[in-house]
Order: sequence, then C-alpha cells, then structure tokens
Amino acid sequence: MVEIPILETERLILREIRPGDFEAYAAFYETERSRLRAGPLTRVEAWAAFAAEIGHWTLRGYGFWSVDEKASGAYCGVVGLYNPEGWPAPEVGWLVWADHEGKGIAHEASLRARAYAFEVLGWDQVVSCISDGNHRSIKLAERMGATFDRRVPRPGRPDQLVYIHPTPGSASPENTDG
Repeated sequence: MVEIPILETERLILREIRPGDFEAYAAFYETERSRLRAGPLTRVEAWAAFAAEIGHWTLRGYGFWSVDEKASGAYCGVVGLYNPEGWPAPEVGWLVWADHEGKGIAHEASLRARAYAFEVLGWDQVVSCISDGNHRSIKLAERMGATFDRRVPRPGRPDQLVYIHPTPGSASPENTDG
C-alpha cells in the first residue's frame, strides 16, 4: 500500500479516503447532479468508482483525497490528482458535496493538490478535464488561472473540456496559494 500524505490548508485537511466516506459519496452519485461526473450511478457502481479512487493511489502513486473542514470536522468532498488509462493528461479534479458548495472549499483544496503535483511529484503540466456544461467547474478552473485548451468528444456523454493550469512561476497570482 502507498502511504497517502495528509495535506493542509488554512481551513482544510486533505486526507486518505476512508470506508466511512462511502455513504456521502454514494449519496452524491444517486443525484442528477452527478451526471457531469459519469453519474448517476447505482450503489454498486458508486462502490466501484469509490474503490477506483482509492486504487488510483496504488497504481499511480497519487490520487484523490477526502476533504475535511478543520473547524467543523465535516467531510466536504474529494479533491485530487487523476490520470486513468486513456485520460488526456494528468489532472487536478474536485467534487464537493452540495451542502458545502459556495464556500471556496474546492478552490482552496484544488490549489493545494495542484501545488503538490508540481512541487512534490514534479509534474510539468496539470490540466482539469471538465464536462461541457459544468459551468461551476469551468468557473473554478478559470479562477485558478487555467485556460481552455481543447474539446474531447465522448460518445453518449457531454464533451470533455480540457483546461491547462499555469505552471509555477508563470504570471497567474493563484500560483502563490496553497
């Protein structure tokens, strides 16, 4: 097993995904909101996706973290680094539960995960792959300084929009956060 690092920001703890996180994960995938992230899924399908999130760490040496709010201890969602077979490029991605949206959690946690990709893993590029129509995620990627690069068609699903993040030392002010 890979030792998953714990990352912190001013308000958040990014930690390993635990079995107790599954209920919130499965609940998200039961909603129509999940359509922009390969859902809705049955509970069995959500379990397979949840297990894949954990297994990604073993296969790639990085993956998604569960995000907890320090002040309340609330489990807010998952944020992390992702690059499954056939993916356009290694990415930083986010998923915050509906009752935690609009608080800057995805922004803060994603900046920290992106910094980890550049500083610890030594990546020279980070992208975010966003389903066409996911306006909140597009806005977040742009807030992080990412710019639209290309559209990847996906039969039967919304096209995937690839946004490239700025590298450390580039002009984006977001590169100093994290």
